[in-house]
Amino acid sequence: MSRTTVIRNADWVVAWDPNGGADGDGGHAYRKGIDVVFRDHEIVHVGAGYAGPADETIDGAGRLVLPGFVDVHSHPSSEPGNKGLNEELGSPRLGQSSLYEYMPVFRMLPEGAAHATRFAIWEMLRSGVTTFCDLSGARDGWVEEVAETGIRGVLCPMYRSATWTTRDGHSVVYDWDEAAGERGLERAVQIIDEADRHPSGRMSGMMGPSQIDTCTPALIRESHRVARERGITMQIHAAQSVVEFNEMTRRHGMTPIEWLDDLGVLTAGTIVSHGIFLNDHPWLHWPQADDFGRLVRSGAAVAHCPNVFWRRGIALNHVGRYMNAGIPLGLGTDTFPHNFLHEMEIAMVAGRLMSGDFTNASTAQIFHAATVGGARVIGRDDIGRLAPGCKADIVLVDAGHPYMQPLRDPIRSLIYSAGDRAITDVFVHGRRVVESGEVRTVDIAATAARLNEFQQVTISGVRQRDWAGRTIDEMAPMVFPGAG
Repeated sequence: MSRTTVIRNADWVVAWDPNGGADGDGGHAYRKGIDVVFRDHEIVHVGAGYAGPADETIDGAGRLVLPGFVDVHSHPSSEPGNKGLNEELGSPRLGQSSLYEYMPVFRMLPEGAAHATRFAIWEMLRSGVTTFCDLSGARDGWVEEVAETGIRGVLCPMYRSATWTTRDGHSVVYDWDEAAGERGLERAVQIIDEADRHPSGRMSGMMGPSQIDTCTPALIRESHRVARERGITMQIHAAQSVVEFNEMTRRHGMTPIEWLDDLGVLTAGTIVSHGIFLNDHPWLHWPQADDFGRLVRSGAAVAHCPNVFWRRGIALNHVGRYMNAGIPLGLGTDTFPHNFLHEMEIAMVAGRLMSGDFTNASTAQIFHAATVGGARVIGRDDIGRLAPGCKADIVLVDAGHPYMQPLRDPIRSLIYSAGDRAITDVFVHGRRVVESGEVRTVDIAATAARLNEFQQVTISGVRQRDWAGRTIDEMAPMVFPGAG
């Protein structure tokens, strides 16, 4: 039977104005004292004076009502296990990245993936994320594991033709197995089919050739073809490190962006994960290319994940430039914590520092990227905004929380001061999955305990996996001596 929920007379609502925005094609707008109504999983009314039926009424007094956030890039099956290990790790002889020397060493056992994923989703839901893209390795039971948490999941099974490692800390070796990439693509399609069939209506898929430097041209082209045939998006890590940029220019005489364009896959519907190291990035010198112009003309999108990069002194150059030029851009958490409000703040900090301009990476720009912008990146027009006909993915904030005071501008108070502490309730697809600050669908104490166990297993084997045979305390010493 149909069920109608009314959030009555909310103090503040970030509603969608179809005639708003700089170009008049729609934008978020503050409304005060209005009702937000959803029937089952669909919003049916955003405005004053709703007089229709109501099965449940929520008092909107003292509430800020937001559209749910869209996290376009995350690795929840592994990243939560790296907490306390790699916050301050990078390879000084590999472009300050942690990808090649440390990622293989800190890889958690596959058996820990479900626990890590639940932990990350708990963080996402608690910070207002209602839709996320899960870039992980395919595994049995994955679709149901994510669905059980109540979040809206876009599963992006990653596959590749080669793995990378370093044997000396200053060069990268690629171990090629093209058949493995082909098998991975086939398995990805199976996972996507399973997600599409899920009865929740919240699960879907995305094609995911892992990295531009670990996939053959044939694998990337076929992934793009399948994505277009199925009407879904494709996401690929590219322009994410100096090492990768140099490797692609060595192999092909082209930048990563030029090579994607040359393959015919730099198009609308393709998401470039990170897209940092364009030819004009200040860390590079490749003046003859025009990567930025190619991105603008292509319609391809960028998944911007500032938190994982600033820890290594790396940043996009710069987020305001990309957005002002019309490059579709969404935000992703990528690494721990999967606290989306924190990621939004870091996006503003990094954008302003890189540009040297306090007007860059404005609050409005970043909120747009976190909501409707991210939705458009993944091909959705029914999430990321509060409007009739959209999915009932809704976040309630305690506008009376001390960290929200004084309350002149609630979005600024939320992002710059209160953070996830002020989020009280989250609805996904019309179902309340966070209530009074508690995530109903994840036993966080049990999940955290299992995650700790798997991290200890990871730590016990780092010496065997590290090229230099270092212990964990040699690789990642504690902040202060004396522990142990």
